[in-house]
Amino acid sequence: MLQKHILVVDDDDLMRRSVAFNLEQNGYRATNASTAEDALNIAERDKPDLVLLDIGLPGMDGLEALRSFRDLIKVPVIFVTARRRELDEILGLELGAEDYITKPFEMSVLLAHIKAVLRRVSASQTEKEKTEKIVVGDLQLDPLAHTTSLSGNSLELTRREFDLLHTLMLHPGEVLSTQDLLANVWGAEYIGEPQVVYVHIRWLREKLEDIPEKPKRIITIRGVGYKLIPNED
Repeated sequence: MLQKHILVVDDDDLMRRSVAFNLEQNGYRATNASTAEDALNIAERDKPDLVLLDIGLPGMDGLEALRSFRDLIKVPVIFVTARRRELDEILGLELGAEDYITKPFEMSVLLAHIKAVLRRVSASQTEKEKTEKIVVGDLQLDPLAHTTSLSGNSLELTRREFDLLHTLMLHPGEVLSTQDLLANVWGAEYIGEPQVVYVHIRWLREKLEDIPEKPKRIITIRGVGYKLIPNED
C-alpha cells in the first residue's frame, strides 16, 4: 500500500512532535505545523491524506481552517479538542469533520481513529475510481466499459495490463514502487515477485511508447519504481 501522509496541526510543540514521531513509527509519513495558516500552505504544496487539526490555534482557529481543508483542498479532517464544550460545539455545527478525539488521548486510540477514517475514505474513493473515466494527457481509460485509448485510438490490453495502467493513471506524476504495484494489481500473494511487474511494464510500453526502449510515458525511477508522465501529443 502507498504510505499515507498525515498533517499534524497543533500549537503545542511537544504534542505535535510526539504525535508526528509516533505516526512515523507506525508506517505513516508525517508533517506538522503550529498554525492553521502554515498547515494550509503545506497542504497546498504536499496534499495530505488526512489532517489532525487542533481547534484552539493562534490566528485562524481549527473551525475556520476546516472549511478550507474540506472545500478547497478536499482532505478529511480529524478534530482534536481539549474541552468537551468545544466538542459539543463541533457536533452542533456539523461542519464536516470526519471524526474527533479529545485530549489527553492514548496513541493507540488515535491510531485506531486514523485507521478507521482512512479506511472509510479509501472505500469511498475506490467506489468512485471503479466508475469514473480517467484522462491523463492523451490517454483515456473507462473502468466500467473496460476500454482504453491513446490519442483517440483504441488500445487492446490484457486484464493485468489494463489494471496496471489503471493504477498508474490514478497517480499521474507519482512514483509507485514495484511492491505498491504488486499489492494493488496482483495482490499480496505476489509480493516478492517483481519480475511480474517488469514484464507487464515492458508489454505496456510496447503498446504506449513510440520507442519502447526509450520510454517517455512510463518512466523507470531507478531503485524506486515507475512513474506515468502525461503526454499531450
